[in-house]
Amino acid sequence: MSTGIEEITITEEETEVDLDTPWNVIVYDDPVNLMSFVTLVIQRVFGYPKTKAEAMMMEVHQKGQSVVWTGQREQAELYVQQLQSHQLLAAMKKAE
Repeated sequence: MSTGIEEITITEEETEVDLDTPWNVIVYDDPVNLMSFVTLVIQRVFGYPKTKAEAMMMEVHQKGQSVVWTGQREQAELYVQQLQSHQLLAAMKKAE
């Protein structure tokens, strides 16, 4: 017996949004800022001791970039904004 009603199957597309995925904050080398300034900004933004900030600055200088922080996306966005407000080249990428 036909009721005239068709059976409809609704499938949801899965979107892979992993909120727990850590994000890297990366500082890139630039020809403008002095190494001492980059060290100072890293210290101020992250609260790192001078020796750690200097090591990160040297990695930026020698390798062209350094991951200066890894963690939650919202905090990473804030750190990138703070670094950019000091005229540093900074970005964030999903940690692999």
